[in-house]
Amino acid sequence: MWVQVKSAPNLMIAEMWKEFFEGEGIPTRLLPDSDRLEISESVPYRVYVSQERVHVVEEVLRKL
Repeated sequence: MWVQVKSAPNLMIAEMWKEFFEGEGIPTRLLPDSDRLEISESVPYRVYVSQERVHVVEEVLRKL
């Protein structure tokens, strides 16, 4: 199961979070946070990680 850990205002910021988490060995998924039919780089995105890795994300974010 995947758990949302961050929200991003656009795709570029979401991809930055994804690269950061995956650099720490945490598998990450991005999904648009929009009910609109259009999906673009300017819509907000949600950042998800595997439920088993949430404790690792919390630790990594605490160190920021």
